[in-house]
Amino acid sequence: MQVVRAAVQRAYHSATMPLTDRLIRIGVGPNAITTIGAGVVVASAVAFGFGRVRLGGLLLLLSGVIDTLDGQVARTAGQATLFGAFYDSTLDRVGDGATFIGIAVFLLTTADVRFPVLGAVLCMIAILSSLLVSYARARAEGLGLECKVGVVQRAERILLIGIPTMFIGPGPEALVLLAVIGILALGSTITVVQRFHYVRRVTATERN
Repeated sequence: MQVVRAAVQRAYHSATMPLTDRLIRIGVGPNAITTIGAGVVVASAVAFGFGRVRLGGLLLLLSGVIDTLDGQVARTAGQATLFGAFYDSTLDRVGDGATFIGIAVFLLTTADVRFPVLGAVLCMIAILSSLLVSYARARAEGLGLECKVGVVQRAERILLIGIPTMFIGPGPEALVLLAVIGILALGSTITVVQRFHYVRRVTATERN
């Protein structure tokens, strides 16, 4: 999985490098790109909340593209800073929470949703587990450990929500959207457990 993910990332970065170079030439800094990306993902959450599910999916995917550009610009232009990394990570968490809140609002306020309360609960679980996924990595890195293991990271969350909702919408009685949120809630929870066991295994090895 890690090998496939790394290969996809390399191909994606190569494809977007001309755009990265263009942004550097016109003087757009990484923090400005981070701010724009956060604005787009919040707009996506608002679209979800107002029932514009396909638009929400499109904006979410667009925000994911923008989110990759700030790091590329920072590295390529030599503009990487500690504050920039902190700013980007913090706004990513805002975006994750906003997305699931917007979806929960849609599920609770739309008349023809089959399981609105279940959907809202799944959104809550997805918010908590996605935040724990990010926290586990940050805490591990604070201890000097690299912790990128897990089946569902932020890119997977964006793709798993964005692609089905953009092309299919919520589905009949919002069952497609409910299924997606359920998969993400489960996958993110599994990722938290994977990262916990990874750090436990690595630290146990170091003690020995």
